[in-house]
Amino acid sequence: MAFPAQARNPLDFHLVKLNGTESGPTLLVVGGIQGDEPGGFNAAGMLASNYTIRKGSVWVVPNLNFPSIIARSRGGFGDMNRKFAALHKDDPDYTTIQRIKEIILDPQVDFVLNLHDGSGFYRPAWESETRNPKRWGQCVIIDQTAIGAQPFGNLEEMALAAVSDANNALLIPGHAYHLKNTRTNEGDAEMEKTLTYFAITNGKPAFGVEASKEFKTATRAYYHIRVLESFMRQAGIEYERDFVLTPEGLEAAMNRNLHLAFHNGKLSLDMQDIRSVLRFVPLNRNAEREFSSSKPLLTMVNNGNAYRVYYGNTHLTQLVPQYFDFDDSLNALTILVDGKPHNATVGSIVPVGNVFEVAAQEGYRVNVIGYTHPRLTNEVDIPIRKADFLPGYSVDNAETHYRVEVYRGEKFAGMVMVRFDEAAAAALNNNNAAPRTEDGAPAQDLAGNGADSNDTLGW
Repeated sequence: MAFPAQARNPLDFHLVKLNGTESGPTLLVVGGIQGDEPGGFNAAGMLASNYTIRKGSVWVVPNLNFPSIIARSRGGFGDMNRKFAALHKDDPDYTTIQRIKEIILDPQVDFVLNLHDGSGFYRPAWESETRNPKRWGQCVIIDQTAIGAQPFGNLEEMALAAVSDANNALLIPGHAYHLKNTRTNEGDAEMEKTLTYFAITNGKPAFGVEASKEFKTATRAYYHIRVLESFMRQAGIEYERDFVLTPEGLEAAMNRNLHLAFHNGKLSLDMQDIRSVLRFVPLNRNAEREFSSSKPLLTMVNNGNAYRVYYGNTHLTQLVPQYFDFDDSLNALTILVDGKPHNATVGSIVPVGNVFEVAAQEGYRVNVIGYTHPRLTNEVDIPIRKADFLPGYSVDNAETHYRVEVYRGEKFAGMVMVRFDEAAAAALNNNNAAPRTEDGAPAQDLAGNGADSNDTLGW
């Protein structure tokens, strides 16, 4: 699945609709209303990217407050989760609030989950400074016991079932979940301003889900997903996921398949282990509004003379552009991989064992970035080895990925990435397989920040 940049702004939030082949209820999941809570927005991102819904529907907004996510702040213009009761049109968050309200009120939406990371561990009675009724971590929140005679209206019953399911899958007993009823309609002025209470007052069952900020991101996301899956099962929503539900499995899945693509995929950049700066990247001047990403939390922001790339609240790299008009005529190159020819789709990654050679194609010029030859302006029909590259020109820190750029006249026609990987190249040659579009390198922690035990704010 590819997620295009928004037409107006790459920091607009995404709405991802996962629809099953069988009809059923629709769950809306919201993450990232507060940008310093990566467990919530990464769990929502995983739901958007790594789940298949078989029955019913799940709508996901993983990055509601994207500007605050990349800034690692609770909210650049104040707490967005306190703006649902009344908001002036001049407020910078006004458009975002109106959009998410419209989604909540969509007749197809049956109930809502809002994902947060909260301080400490909520406990009904005082146990310690970090485990007491004023803390927010590790709880499922309801505003009141029930909401009318409607499907999913028994809020307390569903929340207690989710708490029980989470507690059956604890990593250690001290991580236990509890139910927290804020009794908002009894005069809690702060909670009356929240997203869930807006939903409740408009006849939509809604729940808050909190994971503790004492945990690292993957552990927070693990507990969020345990609770999420409980609510889906209770609603009869059938699903499949493509990862093992452990913190380790989640971390690996969060950090794989991170790609930005431009010009309909003819230039694709793998973000895993990418250098902190890439220079002379061939882009057009509308790149910020025309790129697509492999995950909704992956985006690119114009920073003046360069583009800053973020995955959630992690800054991955900076792309320094060289602007070109694009030519659409080229779809593939012939590349000899260790002596065997392969048809390499423009935009793909080609594994190479020891040596590669780009076959000449009439009307096109090839520039292998980091390779120089004193007599060649078109770097084709010549064997190139890893040792032939100048230091510092790889795309990645491990110095395995290199850019093969193609031009037609003065226009950029696309790029193929070569990756030096003997095992993958042997498999390619033995099986005559198509070049893969993503690598299998070990994941690094790109998902977000870790524990923050000093934050007493929550829901």
